[in-house]
Formats: sequence, C-alpha cells, structure tokens
Amino acid sequence: MNPLSEKDLDKLISRRMIDLFIRVGLIFFLVVYCYQIFKPFIGLMLWSVILAVAMYPLHALIARRIGGRDGRAATILVLAILLSVLTPATLLIFSFADSTTHLVKQIQSGALQVPVPSESIAGWPFVGEKLYALWSAAHTDLGAVVTKYEPKIAVITKQLLGYAASAGTGILMFLIALILAGVWMAYNVSGHAAAKAIAGRIAGTEKGDALVALSIATIRAVAQGVIGIACLQALLLGAGFILVGIPAAGIWALLVLVFGIAQIPVGLVSLPAIVYVFYTNDSTAVAVMFAVYAFVAGMLDNILKPLVLGRGVDAPMPVILLGALGGMATGGIIGLFLGSVMLALGYQLFYGLGVS
Repeated sequence: MNPLSEKDLDKLISRRMIDLFIRVGLIFFLVVYCYQIFKPFIGLMLWSVILAVAMYPLHALIARRIGGRDGRAATILVLAILLSVLTPATLLIFSFADSTTHLVKQIQSGALQVPVPSESIAGWPFVGEKLYALWSAAHTDLGAVVTKYEPKIAVITKQLLGYAASAGTGILMFLIALILAGVWMAYNVSGHAAAKAIAGRIAGTEKGDALVALSIATIRAVAQGVIGIACLQALLLGAGFILVGIPAAGIWALLVLVFGIAQIPVGLVSLPAIVYVFYTNDSTAVAVMFAVYAFVAGMLDNILKPLVLGRGVDAPMPVILLGALGGMATGGIIGLFLGSVMLALGYQLFYGLGVS
C-alpha cells in the first residue's frame, strides 16, 4: 500500500474528528432528550428502587416459603403493606375529620369549655404570664379569644390544609412507588444484573460490583437505622400515650414518626406529654412511670442508631449519618437515602476503592 500523503492524512484526521464530534453531539442530544422525558418520573422511580432494595430481604423470605415464586411473593408483600398502610391512614383521616367537625360545632354553639389554668403556669419563665393570661381569657370567653385571633387562626389553618394536601400527595406517591417496587422485586435477577452492568461501565467490573453492594447495604442500613427506629419509637410512645389517656394519641404518635424520620429530637413530643400527664393524672406513681418510660423510648434512637447504621456497610457510621442528615436537609425523604448512598460511594471511591 502506498503511504498516505501529509495532505490526505490531514483530511482523514479531520473527517474522523468531525465524525467523532457528530457522534458525541448525537449522544449528548439523546441523553438530554431522554432526561427531559424521564424527568417527571425521577422521584417516583427513585422511591420505588429504594423501597425495592429495602424490602427485598423480606421478599426473599416469602419467596422461599412459597417455592421461589418471586412474582407471587412480591404481590403478597405489596398487598400486605398496602393494607397495613391504607387501613390505619383511612381510619385516622375519618377520626380527624370527625374530631374537627365536633370541635367546630362546640365552638360555634359555645359548648366548648376550656379548663381553669393552674396558677403555677404564671411562674413559668419567659412565656408563663402571657400563656396564663391567654388561657384565663379562653376559659372566661372562648368566643372573644377566637374572634381576636381569627386572622392568625385563618393563616395557620391555611398552612395546615396545605401541609395536609402535600401529605396526601406524598402518600399517593408512596403507594404508586410501592407498586412499582413490587415489579422490581419480581424481576430482581435481571434488575440486579442491569445495575451491576451500569456500575461496571462506569467504574470497571470489580469496582462496579463493590459499589452496587455498598449502595444496597447503605439503603438497607438507613431504612432500618432511621425509618425502622422511628417506627419503633412511634409504636412505643403511641402505646404509652394511649395507656395514660392522652387525647389524640394517634396524632401524637404520627408526629413522633415524622420527627424521627426528619431527625428532629422526639423529646419535643414526649416532654410535653410528660408535663401533661403530671398536671392531669391523679396518680403520681403513674405519672413517674410514664415519665421514665417516655424518656427511655424517646432516647432509644441515640442507642440503636449507631449500632444499626454501621452494620453491614463498608463505610464508617458517621459518613452514613452525615449523608442521611445532609440529604434530608436538601432533598427530603428521598434525600435521606440518596445522601447517605452518595456519601458512602464517594468515601469508597476516594478512600476505600481508590480512584485508579
């Protein structure tokens, strides 16, 4: 073959460079266009994948019991969770609606009576005198107090309705993500293989497999160490609220669950409950026992969280916890998982697995 002249070589290089730029441009266009199409579903898909990974050990247990049928096991698990979530949520909504209607009727008819405040409240630091005066005015003439603060009550009511609507949308999104998670669990073998292939394409086969395993372990650790412990605290404190007769115990237990997931100290709920029991319960022994019980249940996360978050994860517990807190602050509940996973992956890439 005759060697190419310098001019022909330049033309060949130029042609290949143009072909390369065209291919890169087409790939970039395809990626951007696919992202725009997929963008409305990103949050939903992330939720479903997180749920599928977190629930897979239970799915595998059910599948083994029924002869390895992944599809049927996923259906059983999803239906069980749907019933366990929808039934209490429906009862809570109806109970809240009935309580609200009854409260409005009592206020309108003047039948609602605010109890006489204790004089010791006036001695509380900072807010005691104002709180005692407001409470006394509400006891004397509740209608006048409601009329006086009607603009502020209207603003608070509007905000609460907005929160309720947002919560309803979140519950609907959770239910749809749960159904999709059932699909992912039914096809777990092909899904896991696809995840390993994508990670291997990015970081190499060996590192890709390690990163997939780390992501799975981190999601399950956060699910158990944050959401699992929050559910446990909500159940324990909710049972205590019911036993001592605290009004709307279910709502307070739900607030404990929300605070636990959001990494807000549960003591903000348990301490007012302790104060309420001491002021309203006739038995000092019952009040003391409830105070000890509520204090221990409220502090349970400080004991269990360090043990659970670091279990089975090839990254230090502070890395997982910081990722969960930072992700929660920036991305909500999904960020709780994504933040911990991304920080754990970054830790492994730059320290554990290396960057070579």
